[in-house]
Amino acid sequence: MQRDELAAWLRLTLTSGVGNATARKLLVAFGLPQSVFDQPRSALQQVVSPLQATALQTLPPELPDLLEITWRWLDDDTPAPRADGVARRIVTLGDAAYPTTLLDIEDPPLMLYLLGQAFAAVPAVAPGLSGSGRAEGLIDHAARRGIAIVGSRNPTPQGEANARQFARAFSQAGLTVVSGLALGIDGAAHLGALEGAEACGQDASLATIAVVGTGLDRVYPKKHLGLAHRIARHGLLVSEYPLGTPPASANFPRRNRIISGLSQGTLVVEAALKSGSLITARLASEQGKDVFAIPGSIHASQSHGCHALIQQGAKLVESAQDVLEELRLPSDQTTISPDLIAQNDPLMLGSSQKHPEDALLEALGFDPVGLDALLARTGMDAARLQANLLELELEGTVARLPGGLFQRLGAA
Repeated sequence: MQRDELAAWLRLTLTSGVGNATARKLLVAFGLPQSVFDQPRSALQQVVSPLQATALQTLPPELPDLLEITWRWLDDDTPAPRADGVARRIVTLGDAAYPTTLLDIEDPPLMLYLLGQAFAAVPAVAPGLSGSGRAEGLIDHAARRGIAIVGSRNPTPQGEANARQFARAFSQAGLTVVSGLALGIDGAAHLGALEGAEACGQDASLATIAVVGTGLDRVYPKKHLGLAHRIARHGLLVSEYPLGTPPASANFPRRNRIISGLSQGTLVVEAALKSGSLITARLASEQGKDVFAIPGSIHASQSHGCHALIQQGAKLVESAQDVLEELRLPSDQTTISPDLIAQNDPLMLGSSQKHPEDALLEALGFDPVGLDALLARTGMDAARLQANLLELELEGTVARLPGGLFQRLGAA
């Protein structure tokens, strides 16, 4: 990609009143963006409105600055990847390296900004995608084996543990975990995927893909700065938004179509009834992908969205193996060994991790519970109960929640 080619694509995305749908009509009619801007007004008006034609013949005022910033961002990776191995690329809708799995979704992005280790081995003789034939295979391979994991930004401790453990199991089975780098379930999923690949000694470059709602020169939330750097070194960060784009509420629902588009199924771990995760699940369903949901407590608002999905036909799952069997993806390893199931699937009924002989753990169940209820269930005196809870808390088996509540973590 040369500088003038990049300028034309950026100009197309910046043109006022010209969205993705209109831009695609222009590309179909005239070819690459350079050709679009070479057209006389009369030709443009055969495809778009007079107002849009006027906008197309007007240079967006922010273009020069954005072009310079973007060119420098790409040029930092030329003629070779940076010392940390992280490479930068931009693929456009007209590029052979554009992920084929996104071509079939509604409203495919015009441009994708990519940052990650997955491109470190791709020759980079010029900024952009020159000589990047391998890039197409890397992204599409990951997407063909992708599983999206999404959920609440404010999960229960159990939900966060589930996301991390399911992602770890998927990664160990050779799948790519796709999520959105948000707080809560997203972050846990990315972390679990990286851990799974590292535990198996696999190449972690395809372990996880983070689709973000900002420019790739920013990290949101800031709490995930370290995680984003780790994904960049061992996975891939993806954005359709120009550099410098701040976190805006409208951007995050839009990026969900890319999350579902880069995967073969979507697992919702925890979600309220108005959660953005349900948007991802709906988009996955519209794209003909499988939707999975983990059931939870009827008393937890974070479970209501999952229960609604199950009522609407999503597949109820209790283990990562349930998902793998349903997806039936081609793989050298499509099953998880019993040891990995016990290690990674906290909801497996009958697991040896449940320790039914432990009366306190049985009394805790998996819902938040207060001291008074535990006293009634166990028959223990208050001092002994407090001591045992503290011991379990120190072991990481039980979490202390606000309001004097306790909740069991995993299937200890």
